[in-house]
Amino acid sequence: MDAAVRASTPPAAAGEEPRDARMVRRILRSVGLRECEYDPRAVDRFVELARRYAGDVLGEARAYADHAGRASLEADDVRLAIWAKSAFSPGPPRREVIFDLARSRNTIPLHKAAPPPGWIPLPSLEDTMLSPNYLVVRPVMPSLDQVEETEDDDEGSDPNCNTEQEHNGSTSNKQTQINAMAVAAVRQRR
Repeated sequence: MDAAVRASTPPAAAGEEPRDARMVRRILRSVGLRECEYDPRAVDRFVELARRYAGDVLGEARAYADHAGRASLEADDVRLAIWAKSAFSPGPPRREVIFDLARSRNTIPLHKAAPPPGWIPLPSLEDTMLSPNYLVVRPVMPSLDQVEETEDDDEGSDPNCNTEQEHNGSTSNKQTQINAMAVAAVRQRR
């Protein structure tokens, strides 16, 4: 809250409600709300909102007066500040927009939650972070140059002899199948 607004607010007498709070209560009564129909803290929130708004408007008006080279505020500065605040601030959406949004949202049925006694209901897997969120990528086929080099190396070696890598079990069965398919594809192209 702006210091100028705080300084201009007179302190309330002991046990007496501040003038701004009385005005807010009077406004709430004028729209048909009785004191039992709203939370008493709402009055404090409205007072805070009104003071913040007044501080913002007076700060803008002070900037306009300084820009014009004047030491004091004029009514035109305040009017311009109020207009600028309302023109460049997004207002609430129209009532029809809110009803359309509510109607479209309410077409989606709610989850049926009738768990058996003693059972803790859990959300479905797609609503949790426990489901796998990765894609399995197909293995990359070796290039033709790599396959030809492998084929040249295989011609001089014994087909029944296992390499040291295969003997240790580090080359998977799937990789061996992929290599065999690549070699077959190269041979068909020739």
